[in-house]
Amino acid sequence: MGFMLAAFALSQAQITPPAITSWLQNTTQTGTYYVSGNSTAITNNTLVNCQKVEYSANYVYVTATGIPAYPTGPFLDGNPSIATNQNSIFQLPLSPQPNTGNPSPTVGGNIGVFINGVAMFDYRDGVAWNTTTNALCGGPGNPPCPGGPMATQSWNRDAVPAERAGFDCSKGHPAQGNYHHHQNPSAFKLDLNVVSTICNLYDADGLYMLDSTSHSPLIGYAYDGYPVYGGFGYKNSNGTGGISRIKSGYQLRNITVRTHWADGTDVADGPAVNGTYWLGYFREDYEWVAHNGQDDYLDEHNGRFCVTPEYPNGTYAYFATVDENWNSAYPYMIGPTFYGTYANRKVNSITEPTTVYTPTPTAISEQDFKALQVSVFPNPTADLLAVQVGELVRDNLKVELLDIQGKKIASTQINKGATIAYFDVQTLYEGIYLVKISNEKYNLTRKVVIERK
Repeated sequence: MGFMLAAFALSQAQITPPAITSWLQNTTQTGTYYVSGNSTAITNNTLVNCQKVEYSANYVYVTATGIPAYPTGPFLDGNPSIATNQNSIFQLPLSPQPNTGNPSPTVGGNIGVFINGVAMFDYRDGVAWNTTTNALCGGPGNPPCPGGPMATQSWNRDAVPAERAGFDCSKGHPAQGNYHHHQNPSAFKLDLNVVSTICNLYDADGLYMLDSTSHSPLIGYAYDGYPVYGGFGYKNSNGTGGISRIKSGYQLRNITVRTHWADGTDVADGPAVNGTYWLGYFREDYEWVAHNGQDDYLDEHNGRFCVTPEYPNGTYAYFATVDENWNSAYPYMIGPTFYGTYANRKVNSITEPTTVYTPTPTAISEQDFKALQVSVFPNPTADLLAVQVGELVRDNLKVELLDIQGKKIASTQINKGATIAYFDVQTLYEGIYLVKISNEKYNLTRKVVIERK
């Protein structure tokens, strides 16, 4: 366990880089989950987000359960697992370094961590093509792959399309309890083209909402220490050009048979492209294409060196890529190789002196607070009212339902790292009501109508 020792660390007033200040900390709120067929979330009695952040001269240490503030589940593909406390400590470098040698491939399991302590995975799900038996191997229901689960295969399945039926509304699922996202952690229902119907019954919640008009938030860090952002950023890497969707440089290859990789390497044959193994089923179905002079396209690692709100002097950064319909776009966040020097960042204990970082409420101007993207729906409503914030919520927001005279009827909150809250209004009279959203300094209101036909 880390301990405070000022002689070995600069004061928080002197050093507060984003790798220290960006984590969502919580020591009181617990999480929830859904089971199939029941749209009422069940309390899991596990603290959400990150419980402690501490740092030394070279590292930041993040203690987290791996449980998000938004509900997890259900997982409708037969996955028997549920999200469980991972009791993780992550050790991330404060000064990440480029890898000047051969790039390190991303690996199965954790390759990064979101700012809420949830695990970040790459494209893979452990299933591949056994070129000896001409059948799938690895994963539930398949025989093991040659060489074991960590061995490299010629054709590796892409989890994002292949396992879509098993993702919850927030686009996540667990592996033996380790809840994780392979892709942008914004709810399916909030995409321009909705490719999963799971949000029809369960919350359309997630870490944040995509917004094409503003730079996406910093949502996590890769295991090489570089930040990961959402799907939108400055069009030009120098911070100019307005806001643009930051695009993957990868595209599907023009192939009908799987005999070679994109670089021309002759490998053992995979299945022909067909209705079962469609183009995009395997990671090797993609090729990277340089887009010279177009700063809003990413490199082979799915990142670029650029200016961001948190790094005004520039940083290398990955982006959680989406297509024009806001659907997840390969390679999704990081990969297939790291830009920087990779290491396994999960540690069992902290063995050096550290300073504990205590967060303060996020400084937000009244103008910015008033400009929060708040949706109140359905409106009019008859039984259930949802209040959703289209920003990354960094501090808990109090949400109140008032009558037209301003008398409080009910109160709840949107926890940091979530986007949505609900009111049951079945017992209220028809009429006009007010929804009030507030932090410690500011508030705003929205009008809502309760109406029954």
